[in-house]
Amino acid sequence: MALTAEDNVIAEKTKDLCKTILDHPDFQALRKNIDQFMGDEKAQQEYQSLIEKSEMLNHKQHQGARLSQDEISDYETHRDRVVSNPVAAGFIRAQQEVHQMQESINKYLSKTFELGRVPNQEDLSEGSCGEGCGCHH
Repeated sequence: MALTAEDNVIAEKTKDLCKTILDHPDFQALRKNIDQFMGDEKAQQEYQSLIEKSEMLNHKQHQGARLSQDEISDYETHRDRVVSNPVAAGFIRAQQEVHQMQESINKYLSKTFELGRVPNQEDLSEGSCGEGCGCHH
């Protein structure tokens, strides 16, 4: 079943959901935080540098190397600097909230496919959202 046909009811309802999300005041506030961050090159550079440092330290740990106190302190200082920047902090919060929104929508969809009906609140609080959703390890 393709969702690309203009007259497809599922595609239209999906577009309606997208418009509802975009029009919601909470989402508009999240977008504002994201847009502010995207317009602040210094905040982006600091954030990207922190991400790279975090990845490097994680890689080092996965290789079995022990992190020095200097490396840990340097990372913590860098992290504190990034999260104390209101633009970067707003972006990080917005990213987390958008991710939670996506997960919630995906859970509804997964449960719908799993149950063959629209899930109720009890269905959603059961923990499992079905095989193949990515939450099973």
